Amino acid sequence: MSTYMPKSDSIERKWYIIDAAGKPLGRTAAKAATLLRGKHKPVFVPHVDCGDHVIIINCKDAVLTGKKLSQKCRYHHTGYIGHLKVTHYDDLMAKNPEKAMEYAVHGMIPDTTIGRKARLRLRAFAGTEHNHEAQKPQIWNA
Repeated sequence: MSTYMPKSDSIERKWYIIDAAGKPLGRTAAKAATLLRGKHKPVFVPHVDCGDHVIIINCKDAVLTGKKLSQKCRYHHTGYIGHLKVTHYDDLMAKNPEKAMEYAVHGMIPDTTIGRKARLRLRAFAGTEHNHEAQKPQIWNA
């Protein structure tokens, strides 16, 4: 009996909604990364992009446990000498909470061509409103 190998054109992509209200930011990001990679599917293979589209709502209500809100930082280097930019998560969650969720999910996806394609299928929104009702997304509860 031979092993089934899915082709990239035969993959069905579904749309899922994850509600981040009251849940830890990292756990919500881990669920989203699993869905984006397609690891929840029985036909998952690492060399084929078989992930789904993910919409994360209520990013402003996501929780950072412990002292992470005051101590956690995001570092970005511009490429110039001495230009290390530091953003604290209390500022990031106040001004742009969907970016904080995107940074968390992007850190859990591999930096390969498949991972870069998977990152494009993530949509994060600060509130409950999103503009993807036409795709008929399903709520992910697991």
